[in-house]
Amino acid sequence: MSGRLLPCSPQEIGSLFLFEELAPEQLGRLCAEGRVEGFDAGPVYAEGDPATCFYVMIEGTVVLSRRVGGDDIEVTRTAQRGVYAGAVQAYLGDGVRQVYNNSLRVTEPTRFFVLPADTFASIVREWFPMAVHLLEGLFFGTKSTQRAVGQRERLLALGSLSAGLTHELNNPAAAAVRATATLRERVAKMRHKLGVISSGPFPRESLASLIEIQERTAERVGKAPAFSPLEASDREDALTDWLDDHGIPDGWRLAPTFVQAGLDTDWLEQVAAAVDEGILPGAIGWLNYTVETELLMDEIEDSTTRISHLVDAAKQYSQLDRAPYRVADVHELLDSTLLMLSGKIGDRIGIVKDYDRGLPRIPAYPAELNQVWTNLIDNAVAAIRDAGGDGTLTVRTARDGDRLLVEFGDTGPGVPAAIRDRIFDPFFTTKPVGEGTGLGLDISWRIVVNKHHGAIEVDSVPGETRFRVLLPVTAPDPDTDPTEAPA
Repeated sequence: MSGRLLPCSPQEIGSLFLFEELAPEQLGRLCAEGRVEGFDAGPVYAEGDPATCFYVMIEGTVVLSRRVGGDDIEVTRTAQRGVYAGAVQAYLGDGVRQVYNNSLRVTEPTRFFVLPADTFASIVREWFPMAVHLLEGLFFGTKSTQRAVGQRERLLALGSLSAGLTHELNNPAAAAVRATATLRERVAKMRHKLGVISSGPFPRESLASLIEIQERTAERVGKAPAFSPLEASDREDALTDWLDDHGIPDGWRLAPTFVQAGLDTDWLEQVAAAVDEGILPGAIGWLNYTVETELLMDEIEDSTTRISHLVDAAKQYSQLDRAPYRVADVHELLDSTLLMLSGKIGDRIGIVKDYDRGLPRIPAYPAELNQVWTNLIDNAVAAIRDAGGDGTLTVRTARDGDRLLVEFGDTGPGVPAAIRDRIFDPFFTTKPVGEGTGLGLDISWRIVVNKHHGAIEVDSVPGETRFRVLLPVTAPDPDTDPTEAPA
């Protein structure tokens, strides 16, 4: 918006710290090509509008704010003469999208010296060519470095996740291979035992009863209950005694398998009643192979199911087969990230999921939110390890007004108050050289605030740190480009 045009005094302009070193003819040019405007209390310009002017306050009080989610967050409030805002990067020209990166308002009648953006750019380039080259190099160099190191940060995270996923996949895969090899051996022995039994002088009725018992045994294996160590030990002793009393060799070896399958002495009595005494040892041995075969097939099924879940989690995490911007369930994203990081988290850190399952799905960039979760979980795990290695990671979701809250809490040493205001700064890290880029939280902040129009906050005391991510539950305004991330 425009203010009231007022007289421009070169002497007054020259008293502002920004212009105090300029020559009289330069001050005269400023007044000739610029203007002084007076504003009553209210807005001067809004964040996101084209940056058309460079403002320098002569007198009054200004407030700068940023739009975070649905709220205007005050960044600066000052009455210091000479503070400036607006098109401060106009000298970069078309290399940068020239919009106001904040909103400016005044709380009392205020005067500004105002330069049109193109005039400000040409004057700065003409008067300070070396400074412009240095500033351009600094700006574009920093942006380039951020992109390069940010890509490296993503590659490092991907490498860590790949190593963890490989480890997680290897365990069930190896278990399935071992179980398959053992299963082949057991099936061969079962065929041999069946051949011995069928070639003996046993009535057809006994063999039919044995086959029927085998079927019922297989069904019981699939419904076997879980026993405590003490219960399992007592049942093994009882089964061993029964097997010994009935002349079954190696009863101590067979008993644990039968217990694992949920079988007891009552079941053995049914077997003994169904077959002749002479066939009993062979029948018990054959049924033992049946039980082992069923248990091994269960192990193979569990292992391959685990592999399938890991692959699904990897697809969910990477979002390779999904649209980049879509409506998503944050709980699915959180679960896939926790599963992908389970190898890195380890067994010494407990995970508590405090989810509000009634929360709505939200419009988001799921793959990028997964990167935020990865960064925050990685930092939490590192903090817990710094505190000794044992601790708890709590992931909580809840409704916070018109926003969705995702909170990561850890029991680490906390973030010192002296650096709390710097942790989201690019390249700031407390990790040793070579172990951190200092961009994890900066990238997270950009994804949450710039791309999702949300907010990210931290509360920390020794023994409890909580990072809070607040995301809108509705899509941004239609005229807002969700892919635009201001510098």
